[in-house]
Amino acid sequence: MKIKKGDNVIVIAGSNKGKSGKVLKAMPSENKVVVEGVNLRKKAHKAKGKGDQSQILEIAMPIHVSNVAKKD
Repeated sequence: MKIKKGDNVIVIAGSNKGKSGKVLKAMPSENKVVVEGVNLRKKAHKAKGKGDQSQILEIAMPIHVSNVAKKD
């Protein structure tokens, strides 16, 4: 896998085609990468105590390394 953490990449396939960002995490054993601002999913987070609030978080999910290319 030639793409490493910290590389700037552009998505070349899928629903996020054309978006670009920085690689936050690389998973070579699974051939996947997590790109900042790409493939976002919403996750509900429940309050754990009295002072906490429930909220909906947007989390970047991994995408296959074949769907991204290094950006110059």
